[in-house]
Amino acid sequence: MIDQDVTIEVWSDIACPWCYIGKTRFLSALDSFEHKDRVNVIWRSYQLAPETPVGEGRTELDALVEMKGMAPDQVRQMFAQVSTTAAEVSLNLNFDTVIAANTFDAHRLLHLAGDKQTELLDALFKAHFTDGRVIDDREELVRIAVSVGLDAETVREQLDSDAAAEAVSEDLSMARALQVSGVPFFVANRAIAVSGAQPEEVFLQLLTRASDPA
Repeated sequence: MIDQDVTIEVWSDIACPWCYIGKTRFLSALDSFEHKDRVNVIWRSYQLAPETPVGEGRTELDALVEMKGMAPDQVRQMFAQVSTTAAEVSLNLNFDTVIAANTFDAHRLLHLAGDKQTELLDALFKAHFTDGRVIDDREELVRIAVSVGLDAETVREQLDSDAAAEAVSEDLSMARALQVSGVPFFVANRAIAVSGAQPEEVFLQLLTRASDPA
């Protein structure tokens, strides 16, 4: 018997492949959790590279070579390892086409998506990592939003304003307060935390502990 409802807050960034993998593993664990109807999931914003210029259009390879000071072959090897792990949960990551992007507007859009948030998050991850779409281009964001059933004109107006900018900033501030230094980061009832794209069984343990803290 579950003792209490569970709130899981997940800090993640759309430009983070491990967040895509972690989201997939977590949702799979949640789907098999006996009391999943008592679990409320809140997706929160995080930016791994907030200084990324909007619209620059650089490849992810070039961006990481500069950011991390690694040789291109080292970065390609890292991409291959991540892609192999992603394939284990049926995700197709194509780093040859990934364009480095500033994710602030995409995070704003997620805050504005209402009950389409989880579906939109998946569409954004796929657009970025599989389809090579530029997710800091506002018209591209409109098209992605429309693909999950949101209204194009409403989304366009929201993105052209400052809508949800404060909400994103609040998520980033909360992450700093909780000393989140990497994502994905999962927090259950603000009491138990799990960091990283853990195996499903770890997420099941998190859900079980959070639902019965005694």
